[in-house]
Amino acid sequence: MRAILVAIVILTPSLLLPGQNLDSSQIVVLIAMLAALLTFIEYSTAFPSIVEFRDAPPFNRLRFIMLFTMIFLLTAICRGKVEPTLLTGAMTSLGTILGHAIDLPFSPVRLVVLMLPENSPQTVVDSVRTASGIAYLVSLIAMACFIFMVRVLGWPGRNRVFNVWVNLPLFDPTAGGDVLDRLQRDARVNVALGFLLPFLIPAVVKAASYVVDPVSLSSDQTLIWTMTAWAFLPASMIMRGLALYRIADLIEEKRRRVYASEEEEDAGYQPV
Repeated sequence: MRAILVAIVILTPSLLLPGQNLDSSQIVVLIAMLAALLTFIEYSTAFPSIVEFRDAPPFNRLRFIMLFTMIFLLTAICRGKVEPTLLTGAMTSLGTILGHAIDLPFSPVRLVVLMLPENSPQTVVDSVRTASGIAYLVSLIAMACFIFMVRVLGWPGRNRVFNVWVNLPLFDPTAGGDVLDRLQRDARVNVALGFLLPFLIPAVVKAASYVVDPVSLSSDQTLIWTMTAWAFLPASMIMRGLALYRIADLIEEKRRRVYASEEEEDAGYQPV
């Protein structure tokens, strides 16, 4: 089921957007099949390889819902240009309002708009602003939901054992140094990069446009995946950083309980 859902997410723009090229559709189908196969292999084996927090729901489920919501809403907006409906009109209006509201000096949305070529049509600029507003809103809602799960619901579970090897397969506890310090350092790096990426990605794209041909966002497929990556990757990194902070807190709490129990046991012995 996870593999099928991953394939559906990748295929959503090609399935909903009218007039898609046959060659590009075949490439998308191939990518969807590969992603589904990798997901099936990852979750069907007992030995983890890449996917983190595999046994700590609903972390990956929340990220999947965030990704699917971004892609579906952006696809609906792009479909509304050709076949307008009540849903596409509502999403376009909401994205336009959000895009103009967040389009402030030095804001991530303003930088995304400024990364476009100077001769870009006004329709492309409006589409990018609308898509960035919707994608940014979804990412903020997903991060707020995860913070609620951590602070209020006590993720990953108060009475549940957290297996570091299964949930953090890329983290080596024996690499050297204190595990707690390394987790906290990785968490700070992820949170910092997550906050900076919405500003860095447009700047890097704009700087690269002077060397290579700039990315054209006039294509609906390119617009959907570019705006999704721009909003999803920073939010995912911030959520990963918050999760690492939480795991570090659990380890520190476990250490305090162990040290306290040892001190109580030592205090119970009397000298002979």
